[in-house]
Amino acid sequence: QVQLVESGGGSVQAGGSLRLSCVASTLTSDMMAWFRQAPGKEREGVAGIYTRAGIRYYNESLKDRFIISLDKVKNTLLLQMNSLKPEDTAMYSCAAGRLGSWNLEGTYHSWGQGTQVTVSS
Repeated sequence: QVQLVESGGGSVQAGGSLRLSCVASTLTSDMMAWFRQAPGKEREGVAGIYTRAGIRYYNESLKDRFIISLDKVKNTLLLQMNSLKPEDTAMYSCAAGRLGSWNLEGTYHSWGQGTQVTVSS
């Protein structure tokens, strides 16, 4: 198991930006990702990264606005979110897991508690 602690969420107006951070107790996991869940909706994958090779994966609907990155020195997974929209409002969680499909929850064995992002119009 990996301990994951997210931060960086908050309230922002539409068009604004936020950067989420997820500090991991260790970077031994092959896959790390960000997921989000809005009220009344299923959790969905936002972006993932294959840590060994730095290969990035994105939800097609978000790839033009969101950027995932990994700071190996600080054991931190980052998510830069730009041009935020009200529909981006959700609880954002990071996850760590084995090599597999980045957007399937079953790939991941460790989850953070999440950080709330609220975008107002």
